[in-house]
Parts: sequence; C-alpha cells; structure tokens
Amino acid sequence: MLRWLIGGSREPQGLAEKSPLQTIGEEQTQNPYTELLVLKTHHDIVRFLVQLDDYRFASAGDDGLVVVWNAQCLTVLQRLDVWLSGGNDLCVWNRRLDLLCKTGHLSDTGISALIEIPKNCVVAAVGKELIIFRLVAPTEGSLEWDIVEVKRLLDHQDNVLSLANVNDLSFVTGSHVGELIIWDILDWTMQACERNFWNPSPQPDSQQEIKLCQKPNDVSIHHFTWDEENVFVAVGRGLYVYNLQMKRVIACQKTAHDSSVLHIAKLPNRQLISCSEDGSVRIWELREKQQLAAEPVPTGFFNMWGFGRVNKQASQPVKKQQENATSCLLELIGDLIGHSSSVEMFLYFEDHGLVTCSADHLIILWKNGERESGLRSLKLFQKLEENGDLYLAV
Repeated sequence: MLRWLIGGSREPQGLAEKSPLQTIGEEQTQNPYTELLVLKTHHDIVRFLVQLDDYRFASAGDDGLVVVWNAQCLTVLQRLDVWLSGGNDLCVWNRRLDLLCKTGHLSDTGISALIEIPKNCVVAAVGKELIIFRLVAPTEGSLEWDIVEVKRLLDHQDNVLSLANVNDLSFVTGSHVGELIIWDILDWTMQACERNFWNPSPQPDSQQEIKLCQKPNDVSIHHFTWDEENVFVAVGRGLYVYNLQMKRVIACQKTAHDSSVLHIAKLPNRQLISCSEDGSVRIWELREKQQLAAEPVPTGFFNMWGFGRVNKQASQPVKKQQENATSCLLELIGDLIGHSSSVEMFLYFEDHGLVTCSADHLIILWKNGERESGLRSLKLFQKLEENGDLYLAV
C-alpha cells in the first residue's frame, strides 16, 4: 500500500490520552485501492464533488472554481426539469438559470439540507425545523411557477445537520445532538426515532456512577448512507448501523476516526467508506457475529457513552432477550493515507475508483491496483500485436 507522509502525523492536537482507534497494518489484503493519482488545480479548500455520469465528475472549492474531471484518464427535480438552491430563502431555477420563483426569508441560519420527495414536494432543513414545500408548475389558469409551504415538522430538539432519502417509503434526518428520526415519505409522520440529549453538566445518581461527558460535536450526525436493510450513520467520530426493520442499532464503531466523520458511502459486498477531519479515508466491512450474553447490542445510539456500575437487575432481561441474537460488527479492512488535511467528501465510481477532496487543496483519484495493472498489460499486448512484435510460442 502506497503511504504518503504529508504534513507529519495524523494524530490530532491536544489529545491528553490515547484514542482506542482501530488500526490496520501495511499489508491490507482486502483493500483494492493501491494506486493513486493526485489532481491539483484548486488553490483553496476543495469542499464538493458531484458525479456527472459514469466517468465524469465536477469539483468546487473556496477558490470559486468549478472543474470538470474525467475519472477514466444542486438538487435536480427530474420530473419538473428544474433545480433548487438554498440559502436564507429557497429558489427555483430552470436549466437556463432563470429564476422561476422563491420563498420569502426563511431564517438567518439558512437551509442546511434539501431533498426531493413525492408529489412535487421538497423537504428543507432550517435550524431545528423541517419545512415541506410543494412546487406548483404553470397551468392554463396561471403561467407563473410558485412554491408553497405545506407543513412544518418540529420534532428535533437541535439544528438538523443531515437529511437524506432512504427508499421509496422513508427519509431520515439527523441533528447536532445525535437525534435520528425516520419519517414516512408520503404523510410525513415519524416512523422511528433514536435520541441522545447531550447534558453539559453530568449529574451522578444515588450510586455515584461516573459518567463520561461528551462534547456536542462528539454526537453530531454529519452524514447518512443506506441500503435496503440499514441506515449507516456518521455520528461524531464514530459509525453506527441502524436496521430499518428491527428499528435499532445492530453494529457500531464508536471511534472510527480520530476526528469527526464528515462523509460516508455504502459500497457493494457489505462494505462502507468513511472520511474524516483527521485526513484519513477508511474502508470497513459489515460482518455478522454471534452476540454474546455479556455484551448486548445497545438499543439506542449512545447509552454506551458512559461507564461505571450498571444496574444488574435492570440489565438481566435485556441480556436474556439478546442472548441468542445475531448482531454485526464493522471491521476495518483498508486505510487510505494521502491527504494532509481534512477530507471533506468523496465519490465512488464502480469501474474507475474512488475520488477524494480535501482542505489541502488536492483531489486524489484512488485506483484499484490489480485492475489497473491488468489494463496496462492488455494495452501492452495490443500494442505489440499492432506492431507485429508479438509471436506465439510453438
């Protein structure tokens, strides 16, 4: 595995004690990304990557540049053929960049996330609120576009940071204090919820238990990804797997990175990729394990954040229920070291590798080394055959 040592150690500054971070050696036999190509055009932090098709993508950074790349060498409403932009208000544009309509001033905090849902509606995260808007297309009676507020969902206790469609039936939201809520995509009712209320001043109970006080960033939900069965959640420095059918967490890696996890994506073969403020990109595999009675899977996200004496009497029924249950674990199978600063996000191309962007102004294209070696060998044989230099042994 090619390892870059740019800017020294990845160890975050100011850590007073060792982090229980899972590590992996140089021999990463299950990590296919053993080649990299550095793309340097931006002159400031590269924050966004957008996939355009099967091999092209665009990057955008704080330098004001938008660059289109070829990996081989905005929220779009497809049905209405318009796209949306968020800020202090919600604007609707056509593909010629003509402003069709916009809402009034929503909030000084602005729109933090935006998704499309059925019935020509969108969900906008504005502070602690989720606002449902409906787009009204021109008709014979009215030639103007309009955007109408339909409903406000007020169930979150703090600012909503993450918002994503899960499937045709649900969407999911996550907040600054670690609340995860699954919503019905048609009637906008709450289907399931996992909550953690961060308490800045821990209060010991009568047994004088020692509790671990978490900072707000340690429980903030930054990003989601999903498959047919699970929602994968980036929570502070950790990763959690929430099963949609069982409505509970089935696996977690509380310290997946040294700093906050900013972006995650689900890959084929039960694999997951995460990137972080610590400058690393890590590959995980979701594996099943037989749950031990002494180590029950948590029913909530963060009831394991404390330590101390546990009420044995209260924990016995839980242990009995989960004694024979099958749970999962997230196993580290790859660690991509190439960036010297925070990795903001990445894109996955099935045939062309992984693209990461960072605060170090760089874009790195990670390639499957075995596949690239095979392609180079094939091109070499084709070239030899064209030149008549390839002879078959008798």
